[in-house]
Amino acid sequence: METTGAVLRSQGGQYELVTLEVGDPGPGEVLVEMAYAGLCHSDEHLRHSNAGGRYPIVGGHEGSGRVLAVGPGVSRVAPGDHVVASFLPACGTCRWCASGRSNLCNLGATIGTGQLPTGTWPFRLDGAELGGFCMVGAFARHSLLHEASVIRIHPWLPLDTAALMACSVPTGWGSAVYAGGTRPGDTVVVVGCGGVGANAVQGAVHAGASHVVAVDPVAFRREFALTVGATHAVESSRDAAALARELTWGNGADVVVLTLGSTDAESTRLAARCLGKGGTLVLTALADVATDVTLSLQGNGVTAYEHRIQGALFGSCNAHRDVPMLLRLAEEGKLELDRLVTRRYSLDQLHQGFADQAAGETIRGLLVHAD
Repeated sequence: METTGAVLRSQGGQYELVTLEVGDPGPGEVLVEMAYAGLCHSDEHLRHSNAGGRYPIVGGHEGSGRVLAVGPGVSRVAPGDHVVASFLPACGTCRWCASGRSNLCNLGATIGTGQLPTGTWPFRLDGAELGGFCMVGAFARHSLLHEASVIRIHPWLPLDTAALMACSVPTGWGSAVYAGGTRPGDTVVVVGCGGVGANAVQGAVHAGASHVVAVDPVAFRREFALTVGATHAVESSRDAAALARELTWGNGADVVVLTLGSTDAESTRLAARCLGKGGTLVLTALADVATDVTLSLQGNGVTAYEHRIQGALFGSCNAHRDVPMLLRLAEEGKLELDRLVTRRYSLDQLHQGFADQAAGETIRGLLVHAD
């Protein structure tokens, strides 16, 4: 079938709307009609670099939609099911899935190229085969995914906010709860309060933190963080470091979650200064170019104060466990989803959506394929 999607033809290019051919689902594959796609900064990173990947590639890794057809052997979903795409597939049987770390599943080896674990390329453009970012390609109206990359959800749940479950909500929430190990009474600093950081704030609150300090230079985002549970909001990591020491009688933060849209050596160094003894620095943010030096720490301090540096991919979440759980929390009024969506865009407004994101005018922009 033919569909419309946003493609990056080369590094440093712009998203271009094109007509794509989408293949029929083969064994283990699922054809999804995308309804919504979140505008994540990772898709903006993709314009600048795609380490281990290739171009052209269909953008978008945060999406929700409906199953149109399934290939032979598919058992997880059926035609008509509502689904959330998981940008990290989970087979359930590899070493990492079996040990509870499905965000590191071996099937994720080709997320940069977009080739499915079956060896299939989901799209064709001008006769050439190409993939979808993270094996999802949510910026296309229709996409071919592996069944390990889709999570069935209840049909009464709204698909628009469910799209955020594909990345921003679990990534932020899990960065505070799982990767950071936030405990009751902790002081948590969240550096960067956009679509991921706002959910790190919510996660820290749910885990029982006594103080949650939101850090963002944009007043709109600081104010939003206060409405979802932050106890304090400041403009810079320098301000947060002083405040964390004040709140903890001189120690500093127990957990610092770095969720900037793009990080660098200076931002990691300043975030680490917020830590107290025994604290954990969670690195969720990515650099705009994969070869950038993104870590700068005072080595003796890390040793003497037993600081823990923890990377967080998808917030260390298990998509098949945590997406349904987080949706249930939202349905019960214990997790904010609706207000995370600041603005909605059509596919031909994609550039505007990313411009608004860069200007700090959105928490999450949402691409609407069709109502």
